[in-house]
Amino acid sequence: MIIDSHCHLNMKEFNDDLDLVINKAYQKNISGMLTISTKTEEVNSVIEISNKYNNIWYSIGIHPHNVNKDFKNINEKMNNNIKNSKFIGIGETGLDYYYENTDKNMQKKSFINHINMARELDLPLIIHTRDADNDTLGILKTEYKKGKFRGLIHCFTASKDFAIEVLKLDFFISISGIITFKNADKLRDIVKIVPLERLLVETDAPYLAPVPMRGKRNEPSFVSYTATYLAELLNIPSETFYYKTTENFFNLFNKAKLLK
Repeated sequence: MIIDSHCHLNMKEFNDDLDLVINKAYQKNISGMLTISTKTEEVNSVIEISNKYNNIWYSIGIHPHNVNKDFKNINEKMNNNIKNSKFIGIGETGLDYYYENTDKNMQKKSFINHINMARELDLPLIIHTRDADNDTLGILKTEYKKGKFRGLIHCFTASKDFAIEVLKLDFFISISGIITFKNADKLRDIVKIVPLERLLVETDAPYLAPVPMRGKRNEPSFVSYTATYLAELLNIPSETFYYKTTENFFNLFNKAKLLK
């Protein structure tokens, strides 16, 4: 049993065969999926998908590429959905300086707004960070001192020092198919220092398909390749790794319930 802790099932790449994709995941022993919103306009679509299928949960948030000056609308959607048992996380949010799609100061304000909502609603924060480690960590530490909140670094590609510091905040680290890439030696070294009880696995589908599916559209069933690879890398029996990362998912996303 494996959980895909981060995918984007509402993306256009799945428009023609979402039923097949999800059924394939179930058949491959992927027991649940968290589908992520990246902008206000996507919230309704992730809710619809979650409502249609068993064991698919959703988050609400604004990706740093999509930030704007108005937080009222996204905050209202979070508040209005809090009683929905399938709304289990805030995000994805964070900072991305790799592309200059949006103003850095506006990204920071949006990030802090999401942190405030994570505290207020007692839901874990799903954090995206790229080429912004110092600012991301600075905001996390500053805000954590104001009041604790839970969260994870999704699709982890940051530095070893960054990993050490977020682990001190009791955050989780989620690993994508990037771990299987030939040029991911630094990431492989970092993963070895992360306690097993702090690891999650994800696809980030439809992006970043793992070896041996690299170059294809990624999908939730492919998370098994990443999980198996990680188990071998860490010298842990596969079933033990599957069980533990699934347990970790429900420890963090404690609002999620698995239907048999």
